[in-house]
Amino acid sequence: MVVTVAATGPGTDAEPVSSTFFASRYVRDPLPRYRMPDRSIPREAAFQIINDELMLDGNPRLNLASFVTTWMEPECDKLIMGSINKNYVDMDEYPVTTELQNRCVNMIAHLFNAPIKEDETAVGVGTVGSSEAIMLAGLAFKRKWQNRRKEQGKSYDKPNIVTGANVQVCWEKFARYFEVELKEVKLSEGYYVMDPVKAVEMVDENTICVAAILGSTLTGEFEDVKLLNDLLTKKNKETGLDVPIHVDAASGGFIAPFLYPELEWDFRLPLVKSINVSGHKYGLVYAGVGWVIWRSKEDLPEELIFHINYLGTDQPTFTLNFSKGSSQIIAQYYQLIRLGFEGYKNIMQNCKANAAVLREGVAATGRFDILSKETGVPLVAFSLKDSNHFSVFDISENLRRFGWIVPAYTMPADAEHVAVLRVVIREDFSRSLSERLVNDIQKILRELDARATHAVRVSSATAAQSDDGVVAKKSVLEIEREVAARWRNAVNKKTGPC
Repeated sequence: MVVTVAATGPGTDAEPVSSTFFASRYVRDPLPRYRMPDRSIPREAAFQIINDELMLDGNPRLNLASFVTTWMEPECDKLIMGSINKNYVDMDEYPVTTELQNRCVNMIAHLFNAPIKEDETAVGVGTVGSSEAIMLAGLAFKRKWQNRRKEQGKSYDKPNIVTGANVQVCWEKFARYFEVELKEVKLSEGYYVMDPVKAVEMVDENTICVAAILGSTLTGEFEDVKLLNDLLTKKNKETGLDVPIHVDAASGGFIAPFLYPELEWDFRLPLVKSINVSGHKYGLVYAGVGWVIWRSKEDLPEELIFHINYLGTDQPTFTLNFSKGSSQIIAQYYQLIRLGFEGYKNIMQNCKANAAVLREGVAATGRFDILSKETGVPLVAFSLKDSNHFSVFDISENLRRFGWIVPAYTMPADAEHVAVLRVVIREDFSRSLSERLVNDIQKILRELDARATHAVRVSSATAAQSDDGVVAKKSVLEIEREVAARWRNAVNKKTGPC
């Protein structure tokens, strides 16, 4: 057990320090929290101190906020640990790891129906998640647009990207870091993805690409990339523009090919020039790996590729991160050959089935509107039908008492008034866990209902005691909040803070 105490005494500024009971057989002096200790400590003590603090973290398997993989087979864990000391970028020293990355790129490109000739290899690269992949794809679009504008003798200082307001924050980061205007199609109640019609209307001569989302983080819904391609093709033809499409398939790229093979969203559509996907989401690898694939070599400007030789051989590289581990790339290759198309399909079908169980259970309470679609990422997003007495944030907070981490959030503009709970169904989230979660939600609803009823009674009693029969000082909502606060304090005294 780690206990934080304040250092006191002459010459101190009450600097926070950490002390541990278990490690006291090795260490008697408290350790500073924000600077290195002056002396070394035994490895057993360092392990115990850190391990004890980590016990206070949430359980990753019950973190239903995250799309990121939290379980892999033991054999893959061994491969990861066996390669954890390899720096992937040193391709001359680790040629097999480089070959495995190239195999992954080609497998994923074929999965996305890239037009690859028999004597060619796919164009793509492994990245540190989809965030880096999006940065690289965005930079390629920006450079191609700039080159084209220069050839035409036109200005090239005001590039923009058109996308929906439901995009992940990494798109906003790209726009800010690389000075690209982000033109967002606003959402509306009941429609929480980008409207292709409105998106194409916003396209102009400065648009470097339109970004579509295959699996919105808000509701899991797939955007209509086929309609976007058709509308944009028509506009390009009418205006003489040449605006392409990027598909952010971070969540849906390893789902659609297995569950919805007839859905046209990938390189089957002519305007789709690049696609990113997160290997650490439904690619079934631990956090830290993403992929970006280009339709052809022409879609990745050569001037963005760097050639280095100080590690022993000529190495072309196009990444934002130079040093990175090899483990996740090896883990991705393991999953691709271990599971194959059949294995991925079985897992995605099972996730979809478990999502249906949860969706039915939540709907059966009669208290929620289901906002997520059955076609899309296997998740369940739902909002309260009546939020007068408590909110989805109250439900989210109380679920932590049972170990569940379920996010509550408001929708982006112009649907900020809609507040949502979202449960992501991953491979390790079983049907029994779905049923258990529904039971815990029902318990919380009963408790919150009881608190709200008690608050109304208190309010009525206060009103009866007033001269004019009106509560003058406190509203019902204020009283409810006070009752809720007292109730939380009582729970924390019994069980400790969540």
